[in-house]
Amino acid sequence: MKAKRTRWADLSRFERGSLLVLVAIEFALTSAAAVDLSFRARRDVRGGKLFWWLAIVVQPIGPIAYLLLGRHRARPNGAEGVVREGT
Repeated sequence: MKAKRTRWADLSRFERGSLLVLVAIEFALTSAAAVDLSFRARRDVRGGKLFWWLAIVVQPIGPIAYLLLGRHRARPNGAEGVVREGT
């Protein structure tokens, strides 16, 4: 027996609104991850960039994983590679 497909018109106003919010959040996360990955230097990405491009496609886990785990944290005050002595 075929499962009945739910149509947009069959959804309640709350369900439609919730779905639109979730789609907007997913789009924003994916866009943020893709833009960040495209402009970030390879040395600032944990793992390979190709791996993260493929991971971003896996929704919604990929973009969240990249934003949380895929980037090296920026050092405060632009202190990249600077070692302070005596502190």
